[in-house]
Formats: sequence, C-alpha cells, structure tokens
Amino acid sequence: MSDSSSLPPVRLHSEAELARDALATPLFSRAARLARWAGPDTRVGVGGELEEEQLPGAAEALGLAGDDAAALASEAWRVAVDTGLVAIVDEEEGTVAAAPDLALLTSGSPHDVLGLWLGALETVLADASVPDLDDLGDAMDEDGTIDFSELDWDLEAEAEFLDGVLGNLYLLTVNEEGPGDRPVPLPALAASMIVPDDMGEPTNDVLEQVSDAMMRLDDQFRLLEPIGLVEFRPVDEALMADAEDAADAADGPAAPVDDTDVSRYGMVRLTPLGLYGLRARLLEAGISAPAVGDLVDKGADALLDGTSTFPPMAAQAETEQWLARREPLTAARELLAAARGGDKGAPLRRLRCQQALSLVGTEAEPALREVLDDAELGGLARVWLVERGAADVPAPPESMVFWLTIDTVAAQLAAEGNSTELQALVEGLAQQHSGFFATAWRVDHPATPDVLEAMGRLHPDKKVAKAARKAAFKARSQQGV
Repeated sequence: MSDSSSLPPVRLHSEAELARDALATPLFSRAARLARWAGPDTRVGVGGELEEEQLPGAAEALGLAGDDAAALASEAWRVAVDTGLVAIVDEEEGTVAAAPDLALLTSGSPHDVLGLWLGALETVLADASVPDLDDLGDAMDEDGTIDFSELDWDLEAEAEFLDGVLGNLYLLTVNEEGPGDRPVPLPALAASMIVPDDMGEPTNDVLEQVSDAMMRLDDQFRLLEPIGLVEFRPVDEALMADAEDAADAADGPAAPVDDTDVSRYGMVRLTPLGLYGLRARLLEAGISAPAVGDLVDKGADALLDGTSTFPPMAAQAETEQWLARREPLTAARELLAAARGGDKGAPLRRLRCQQALSLVGTEAEPALREVLDDAELGGLARVWLVERGAADVPAPPESMVFWLTIDTVAAQLAAEGNSTELQALVEGLAQQHSGFFATAWRVDHPATPDVLEAMGRLHPDKKVAKAARKAAFKARSQQGV
C-alpha cells in the first residue's frame, strides 16, 4: 500500500459500530451462516472447498436462488474456511465442524469481530488480484496444468496495483482537502496510477491504459463491495459497449472520461469499515497511519508533538478528545509545561498549546497567571487572559512582545511553510513597526535568524526585504551560527 510516512489522521467510528457493520456485510454474514449450517454430513474437497453436490444446499441455507447462487455460496464458504469460522476435522474424509472462533461473532468483543472480518478482507483482496477465471481455459495445457506465462498476468504486480489504488483512495478520503466521504470517479482513480504527475495532455496510449485499468478496477470493486470495504457504482455496461464500438469504428482508443456524466464510468467510496480495514493493513505494513483519538491517553507533550503535523480540523478534534478527559485547570498546566523548550519543534508546540488553550474555559485562568513572568509562555498567557476579558493583566515588556512575534512566525513557518497567510503576517509586522528589524535581530530566540531570513524572502518590498536579510545576518553573528 502507500508508503507515505505522514498520512493525515483518520476519523474512525467506534469499534462497536464497526463490528456491527462487519456482521451486516453480505459476504461476511453469509460466511457466518454457512459456518453454523455446516454439520456431520458436510463434505469438502482437498482445498477445503464445498463438494459440488453440497452447493445447492448451501445456497438454500443462505436463501439464494438464480444463476449466481452456487457461486455466491462457494465464495462465502471459502471465506468461512479462510477466516477460521470452519475447521476441517478430517482431510481424508473431508469432514468439517464449526471452529471455536465462530462463537466470537456472538460472544466476543467488537475487536474480536473486527479481527475475523480483517481475515475475510484479506481473502477477498487476494481473490480480487486473480485474473478472470474465464481466461484460465486458454492457458491450460492438455494435462490440465495452467501455464501462467500465457495469461499476461503477474500476481505480485496485480496485488501491488490494487494496493496502490486502495492507498490512493485512503489518502483521498482522510485528506481534509480531498473529497472526504464523497465518491471518487473511477477514471480519476485509475489515472492516479497511470498518468505521470508531470504529464500535461495524456497521449492516446496513456488514455488506453487508463481505460484498461478502469475496467480492471470495475471488476475488482465489484468483488470488494460485498465484504463492506467500499460502496461502488459500477461502470455503465451499455456505455462501455458504445465506447468500444466507437473506438473500433475510429480505429483508435476512446477517451475514458465523459465529462457530461462521469458517474456512468463508475464511482467508489470507502465505507467507515473500509477505512478501518485499510488503516489496519497500513499499520501491519509498518506504515504510520494515525487515527484521531490515538493521543487521548497520552501526556500533553505527546499531544502537542503528535498534532504538530495534523491538519487543522484533525488537530482540533484530537485536542477536544484529549481535553474532554481532564479537568480544565489540570489540562492547562500540563499543556503549558509541555510547551516549554528551545528545540526546533518548540515554537510549533507553543502554537498548538495556544490553540488547545483556546478550547479551555475560564476555569484554567490560574494556570495562565502562574506563567505571566515566564519568558517563553508569558506572551501567550497574556493573549489568552485578554481575550477572555480578565482583569489586571499586566502589559508585556517590549522584549516579550518581540520574542512572541519571532516565536509565532517560527511556528507558522513550521506548520505551513511559505504560505500566503504567513506572507500577509510578515507584511503586517513590517508595516506596523517601522523599526522592527532594528530590534528583532537582538531577540534571544533560537529561531530569530531563520525567521528574519524568511521575512526577507517573503516580503514583496525590496527595501524591506533587504532590511530583513541584513537583520538576519546580524542575528546569526550574535548567536554565532
């Protein structure tokens, strides 16, 4: 799956809700019903599959009818075996019995249920990476052996492709600037795996690859929907038939996207259960995939450090959950203590501290008054008290004002880089304080040289920018760096 080391945090439903969702998925619920249906007369083959003559009974037990009944029953049975809901008692006789794990579906914890569902998900994902069985006949030798080289198919490559698609879908879903829980067009998802980032107008060859990938994904998401990973609107088969006819007539590939109604080319979204499942796979692969709520039992230092890379909405949600478990005054004291420091990450910790304290009521006032004389925290404490209309808030000395200014800009640089918001802040500071740089370079803050250098880089006025760079040089000389 995605190898990103800085995935945004995901907001998960409770395990109780997710377990209920898992038990309600068509494929997993069928697997459980067949595990309970299995008895002394049930017989399986050498691979654990139901014998052919058993399939009608299994389909009847599931209430299935029609041409697909036997195939759906067979699929559900395979999931039951692979997930450990059914145990093979005697391989030679082909006898089976309900496995001990089956009882976990009714008497186990939500976590137990989800663990079994994850096993079922792995089975379905493996099936989704296998080519259409209709193609196997063409690759079968006279003795019944399959020549996989004839299939133009690579199991590892197919699995990696599907993992990559699911990783992109996960990232789109958890990213605050992405579509969120809205469905993603299948052509866009296919293109994310095929079209190079630096390609302007896709070539006909690339468009044909996107179209082929889109059809592969259509087949795969049809398999993944019954296990509850996604909600999927398949490709309109009539539309694709028309596109193929048009391509044949033009002796060239058809463009895979119709802007007039892109939903006809398929739409997919991860379910809350799907988000849980993909995050579990990411963690299993050793990839950092945080979830909102991970830090509620940790200290304030872990909260401030952990949320330093979170996008704004996720950071606030995490902080709100953390604060909900603590008394306001105690929480404020812990946050202020964790915000101290002269290391490179300290300014951003103090910014996160200030944001966290904005969610705390006036009960926290004593904690803020305790740090009024603190060189690192006195400035933000005054801001908090004034914003709440507190009385007798002492005016800050000029040195504290400048220190807080440098600290704030350093935090914004760490959080957002050279953003338009930071540029506006820099312009405002230089405009409000005509002698800002003459004083700022003397500020005893580890980030002073970097902040002044950034101000020189960001300010559009050449004269002001030059003054900022000159001040940065002085600051570096003073600090010996």
